[in-house]
Amino acid sequence: MGEGDGLRDYRGRRDFGRTGEPAGRGASALRGEPRFVVQIHDASTLHFDFRLQVANVLRSWSVPKGPSADPGDKRLAVPTEDHPLEYEEFEGVIPAGEYGGGTVIVWDHGTYEPLSHDRRGRPVDFGESLAHGHARFRLRGAKLRGEYALTRFRGGRDGDQEEAWLLVRTATGGARGRGTPDPRRARSARTGRTLARVAAEGGAK
Repeated sequence: MGEGDGLRDYRGRRDFGRTGEPAGRGASALRGEPRFVVQIHDASTLHFDFRLQVANVLRSWSVPKGPSADPGDKRLAVPTEDHPLEYEEFEGVIPAGEYGGGTVIVWDHGTYEPLSHDRRGRPVDFGESLAHGHARFRLRGAKLRGEYALTRFRGGRDGDQEEAWLLVRTATGGARGRGTPDPRRARSARTGRTLARVAAEGGAK
C-alpha cells in the first residue's frame, strides 16, 4: 500500500471533528532509528495493533492474539491501512460510531533495526522486503526486545484473496521470553494505565 493511498484511506474513514486520533497532515519522517508501536485496541473485538515506521507512515497489522516473545508462538497479522507517524503516541477513546470505536492504549513502543538482507548478505530496503513478503527486524522497546520476522503466507500483489502474515519472534533473537500478557490487565508503556482506566477517564491524560 503506497504512502499517499494509505493515509488517504486512514483519513477517509475518520471524522476528526469527533475522534481524537491524529490527522497526520504534513508530518515528516522522524529522525534517527525507525519507530514501532504496539497498541491494545478494545473495539468490536479486542486485539493488538502492530505498527512499524516505513518512510513517512506507520505500516500496520491487526494481531488478534498480540505479539509474543516466545519463538514457539506464530501470530496471525492482518494488514490494515497505513497510519500517520503521530499515531505512535495515541492513547484514548475513539467514540462509538466512529471507525474502530473503542479504547486504545500504547502497550509498547520504541525503535527497531531492519535486518533483511539479500542472498549475498547485502542490506535490503525495508519497504522492499515487505513488498516481497518477508522482513526481519530487531525490536528495542520497553517490553519487546529481540529479533522478529513478518512473513506473508496468503494474498499479495495480485489482490485475489485477503492478505495475511505471520509475526514471529525468531529463534536466533536472544533469550526466550514470555508470551503475550492478558490485554485487559496490561498497562500502557506511556502512562501506566489499563484499558479500563483509560475508558473511565475518557482517554484524557
